[in-house]
Amino acid sequence: MAKDFIFGRQPVAEAMKAGKTFEKVFLLKSANGDFVDELFAYCNQRKLSVQKVPVEKLNRITRKNHQGVIAQLSLIEYYEVDDIVAHAFDQGEMPLLLMLDGVTDVRNLGAIARSAACVGAHGLIIPGKGTAMVNADAMKASAGALQSLPVCKVPSLEKTIRQLRNSGLKIAATAMKNSEPLPEAELDGPICIILGSEDLGVHKKHLVLADECLHIPMQGSFDSFNVSVAAGIVLYEVQRQRSLKKSS
Repeated sequence: MAKDFIFGRQPVAEAMKAGKTFEKVFLLKSANGDFVDELFAYCNQRKLSVQKVPVEKLNRITRKNHQGVIAQLSLIEYYEVDDIVAHAFDQGEMPLLLMLDGVTDVRNLGAIARSAACVGAHGLIIPGKGTAMVNADAMKASAGALQSLPVCKVPSLEKTIRQLRNSGLKIAATAMKNSEPLPEAELDGPICIILGSEDLGVHKKHLVLADECLHIPMQGSFDSFNVSVAAGIVLYEVQRQRSLKKSS
């Protein structure tokens, strides 16, 4: 079993008392009692869902005495979106955030974090479900960036997009259709860039909330970049436009 997993009611309870952050929590479907109530309260406070699973699922993770609960400890601390935005404005900087919608490859997650850190992005936003985990492989691919770049795990991307717009950020989503070329987009202000999965792209319900949709001009037979490569290109364009604005 990976070192970041803990199992058994007492070890998990001790982790909660210590304020540890969980990446995932698996609980036996039939589990009940005070411990279960405390576990749900703890996870709800941290906007983390508890997955109620059959005993077979728990036994596949470990054959040791798990007592109906297994928790995976997070390798990083998670931040609140409002705190990151407020801190950037307080520092006299224009917030630059990346939001990942459906990116499930941990190596892409790590590579995107690395590019974001290189251009001075203020944070990375990921959904609580349906996304790549911040595990050892993601940490390795990020070359340490995931330890320094603030990451926000949110229960709803849709609500977060509305929240960011109310905070004064422009929302720009990548899309192949009904979008403008990247060099023609205005990206030098407070902004959040949404990147989607390579197979499905950004979800339609998120696209309609965006202030602007953009695409990277391409030649040849391929119709898309790898999402981590696309992230690097878009981030560089943001950096280029901001540099020009400062020098003008």
